[in-house]
Amino acid sequence: MSFTVLIPARLASTRLPNKPLADLGGVPMVVRVAQRALLSGQSAVGGAPSVRVVVAADSAEIVNACTAHGVQAVLTRTDHPSGSDRLAEACDLLGLQDQDVVVNVQGDEPLIEPSLIDAVAELLRQRPEAAMSTAAHAIDTLADYVNPNVVKVVLDRQGLALYFSRAPIPWWRDGAAQGVAQLPQVVPLRHIGIYGYRAGFLRGFPQLAPAPIEGAEALEQLRALWHGYRIAVHVTQHAPGPGIDTPEDLERVRRLFAA
Repeated sequence: MSFTVLIPARLASTRLPNKPLADLGGVPMVVRVAQRALLSGQSAVGGAPSVRVVVAADSAEIVNACTAHGVQAVLTRTDHPSGSDRLAEACDLLGLQDQDVVVNVQGDEPLIEPSLIDAVAELLRQRPEAAMSTAAHAIDTLADYVNPNVVKVVLDRQGLALYFSRAPIPWWRDGAAQGVAQLPQVVPLRHIGIYGYRAGFLRGFPQLAPAPIEGAEALEQLRALWHGYRIAVHVTQHAPGPGIDTPEDLERVRRLFAA
């Protein structure tokens, strides 16, 4: 199948200013992300890539950096309230059809696995009843289970998301009687922030009214569930590489590139 990877990138960042242009081994971070994404979509006949990778930027500086490294980029408005709004504009700028598959890869994931991008795109193709697709992996430490910065997801028997939360879910009532001291008997899943959409749904998503649960959890994907849309979840056996949110994260990943 063919699909488009959209990478939202904006210069403003409270914890790491100018994050998309942060240097990773002599190359801007957003370009590193695009280069990883270009390794996906290799299953086309004859081995030709079947993926188009585009950075949706909010500044000419990012567009110019991408162009200098042979990465396609489009300039979007600076006043978008969310990444979804930016991607919706990018769909229009690129002339994508409503049924075209789009995978949203975050611009701070320079170590993302190309096979994960493929899996999220393919899952959406296989699940026409789902409006979105995403990914998760098993949590194996108590620290991650209770950490509110680690988003958890609970699935139904068909692999569709029931709920996303920053709280430790599923909650093991009996095991937590004396405080949370161990993981629940049902293996908890950590949500990975990669999303697949059909372009038509992505265009309409920003027009949906924000959901109360979305505001409480600060998780935009809950808007889709609240409005009755389904989200299919690919469960991978491997945790993703580290993302970059802080200067400390950046230095850690820089050391990985240097090695």
